[in-house]
Amino acid sequence: MPDDEIEGKKKIIIDEDWKSRVEAEKEADRLKQEQRQARQQPESEETLPAPTLSFLAGTLYLQGAVALGLLSDPNSDKQPAVRINQARHAIELLSMLQQKTEGNRTPEETEEIEGMLHQLRLAFVTVTQNAELGTQNSERGRRNAERGT
Repeated sequence: MPDDEIEGKKKIIIDEDWKSRVEAEKEADRLKQEQRQARQQPESEETLPAPTLSFLAGTLYLQGAVALGLLSDPNSDKQPAVRINQARHAIELLSMLQQKTEGNRTPEETEEIEGMLHQLRLAFVTVTQNAELGTQNSERGRRNAERGT
């Protein structure tokens, strides 16, 4: 006689643990679905930093630093290009932002903007002076070559 039949009746086996297993499976499926959605999420939906004055000033500072050749492309071994007009524009924008927000900044924001402007202006002067010296030296070399010296 089979075990599930006792005296003509079927034996019912009750599994008390089934609810917890079903819940665990549902949770695992939910986590997998969230992970799939996170991988498929387009870049435009990424979490962005808070729109603060410091963030805006920092963005302008980075544009100026890149234009001055202070920051290089991490994917390239090339010497960064210097774009004086773009650097001047970034400095002027940061300066305008400083003027337009005068009296509405926190002391920390004021210190950050002043520091960024100071660093960019010093770098701008250094880069332009070096460019002028390089131009003068190349002109002297060209003249000396023409004279045969």
